[in-house]
Amino acid sequence: MTRVLSPVTGRVVGLAGVPDPVFAQAMVGPGTAVDPERGPGHAIAPVTGKLVKLHPHAYVVVDEEGHGVLVHLGVDTVKLKGEGFELLVSEGDAVTAGQPVIGWNPAAIEAGGRSPVCAVVALDAGADALSDVVESGEVSKGDDLFTWS
Repeated sequence: MTRVLSPVTGRVVGLAGVPDPVFAQAMVGPGTAVDPERGPGHAIAPVTGKLVKLHPHAYVVVDEEGHGVLVHLGVDTVKLKGEGFELLVSEGDAVTAGQPVIGWNPAAIEAGGRSPVCAVVALDAGADALSDVVESGEVSKGDDLFTWS
């Protein structure tokens, strides 16, 4: 069983609150989303494991059970080509839940006309594989978002 932590502090809006149909309709996988606090900060690893994909705007950590968790920082942020993001680790690194992965500023993303909402998705998971999914309310970085069994 894997506890998946919030990579950022903010207000949980659920996947339906992501202004992108691919995430909102859970086409990538089940999970939830957080509208982050504005201002500079960093996104953390949601689980302990190996960083198998690392882009400035998104990353995937696979835990020891083989569960891959995608953190996507904002909507359409791939179009920024890394501008405004700082990689704090390297692809292939072992990371610990709570470890800073990417530095960014959600306010700058929003000022550029994009949503800074962060999707946190359980890759290759059935909807019934997740429990205790947080769909609303305030969370702090490191708080539980869902459990994957």
